[in-house]
Amino acid sequence: MFTHVTVGTDDLAAAQRFYDAVFAALGTGPGVIDAKGRLVYQNSLGRFLVTRPIDDGAASAANGGTIGFAAPSPEAIHAWHDAGVAQGGTSCEDPPGLRNLADGRALYLAYLRDPAGNKLCAVHRVQA
Repeated sequence: MFTHVTVGTDDLAAAQRFYDAVFAALGTGPGVIDAKGRLVYQNSLGRFLVTRPIDDGAASAANGGTIGFAAPSPEAIHAWHDAGVAQGGTSCEDPPGLRNLADGRALYLAYLRDPAGNKLCAVHRVQA
């Protein structure tokens, strides 16, 4: 449904260390800095960008916002979570694990906040 997601940061170097680590756990290569100074990650599913705010104001996390990333397995989710915490992220919500939904579906997921406070989620849909 979307073509890209962009989040802000005040520390591009810290963001690159964090996102290089968490995306490596999900099988996406390291980010590159584009001509506009944005950190860009891309795979066949879309683009994720990290940038200093265009208005030169301070970066802030979306209140109530969460960005979800597809993960190939529960093991990848744990690697993603561990990599994020090791690179300055903060674990949030419940610990990584299985969530059974009311409609009978099951998801294996984990939540992190990046160094700028953006809330992220890695999700693996468990097959019935």
